[in-house]
Amino acid sequence: MSYCLWYWPEIQGRGEFVRLALEAAGINYVDCARIDGAEAMMNDLEQRAGSGTGPFAPPYLVQGDQAIAQVANILLFLGDTHGLAPAAPAERYWLHQLQLTIADLVAEVHNVHHPVAMMDYYEDQKPEADRAAEQFRNQRLPKFLDHFEAAATAHRGDWLTGDRWSYGDTSLFQLVEGLRYMFPQRMGTLEPDYPALVALHDKVAALPGIKAYLASDRRIPFNTQGIFRHYPELDGA
Repeated sequence: MSYCLWYWPEIQGRGEFVRLALEAAGINYVDCARIDGAEAMMNDLEQRAGSGTGPFAPPYLVQGDQAIAQVANILLFLGDTHGLAPAAPAERYWLHQLQLTIADLVAEVHNVHHPVAMMDYYEDQKPEADRAAEQFRNQRLPKFLDHFEAAATAHRGDWLTGDRWSYGDTSLFQLVEGLRYMFPQRMGTLEPDYPALVALHDKVAALPGIKAYLASDRRIPFNTQGIFRHYPELDGA
């Protein structure tokens, strides 16, 4: 069995949260837009829109006639199908809840460099972005990190839900990676306050599937076209 993953071919973006879970678990998939191009993805998306139940936007995962969109929804599906989440309902929905909170933070991260209009260039809203970045660094980011640090210590064992990694662990890894790229100074100041979250990041990095992926050309470097963008003028300790 192999999945088709559709996402923008030039960036990590939201699709990376899905890729990491697939890579860590050794699940076969084809990164279709990297092979066929973004235009092919948009054509596929348009065709699926005709049903009224198709995805709104990438990323989406295809198996047969089924297309599953939204990162948290895709990961919920992979968790159920491939054992990447606990079987107990309470733990399963807690993990999904955490993933939705990660999605909230990712949206706020994007809004830092696009605080006025999503479709306008960063260069057209730099004063507003500077104000948004200061508030995010000093207020919103620590609040989210406090929550994730508590989650990382909520259960016994090495991982979020106990003795086996889950898609939540790989997602928190990506979150830390992205924030380090976007705000190296601020994260350098904050990270000592979040030892469990940093330790979780390091354990995910050591997973064989993740280690091989990070060393491969499949892992696109962070850049200023994605969600986590490093503009030095927006960073600060």
